[in-house]
Amino acid sequence: MKVSQINIYPIKSLGGINLMEANAEVSGFRYDRNWMLVDQNGKFLTQRSFPEMALLQVELQENGLLVYHQLNPDDRIEIPFHENTGKKIEGTVWDDSVKTLHVSAKIDKWFSAQLKTNCQLVKMDLENKRYIEGKYKVNNEHVSFADSMPFLIIGQSSLDDLNSKLKEPIAMERFRPNLVFTGALPFAEDDWDNIQIGQLRFKVTKPCARCMMITIDQKTGTKGKEPLTTLSQYRKVDGKVLFGQNLIALDKGSIAVGNIIKLV
Repeated sequence: MKVSQINIYPIKSLGGINLMEANAEVSGFRYDRNWMLVDQNGKFLTQRSFPEMALLQVELQENGLLVYHQLNPDDRIEIPFHENTGKKIEGTVWDDSVKTLHVSAKIDKWFSAQLKTNCQLVKMDLENKRYIEGKYKVNNEHVSFADSMPFLIIGQSSLDDLNSKLKEPIAMERFRPNLVFTGALPFAEDDWDNIQIGQLRFKVTKPCARCMMITIDQKTGTKGKEPLTTLSQYRKVDGKVLFGQNLIALDKGSIAVGNIIKLV
């Protein structure tokens, strides 16, 4: 089994970035979900309510992020890695409350215009960690603004199996994994417990439960019914549709496309 894709999503629910190599940290890959958009009450925004967020693409630059609209690439804004106003905002991600740093009023204005709603861009405050749920901890791990866990892995054959059941195949980007691998049977990842990727050890914590967000076409921002309808016919367990596995890292270091994955 080998790593075939590495993806990060620096701003939660915006477009992802495909990498050949990435640094795995306790809270996830470096820069992954380190920023997010929130409303005036600090509640996180996602494609579930604002599917057009899919059309905002993010690129990594030397000193920060570049964000632009896929349909209008000239409409763009730069977000320096270290920029913040010093103002702390109480943000919420699902049931978690976490202190965040406000980035910039100018950047708020740009995103508010793009999404046609008043919103603010915030970033992780390293002084205020967001710890993962107790029953999944090994070394008191914390997570970025990801939904619940630092890493998500999916087998390419699992998507191939799903696509064989769909009228129109979909791309892996619908599921927003951090890691994709080849060389195993469909849903082999369901049975994993501890794995090693390259030189780094990971613990599989729980399956990833899916919602309507996977029905949003990442190229158009439009919602449909698939693949949730089909997945619910053969991947539903205890009322949840499962696709992919969540991980925590037991080591820090670099992972590259082509790295071998072993069960340990």
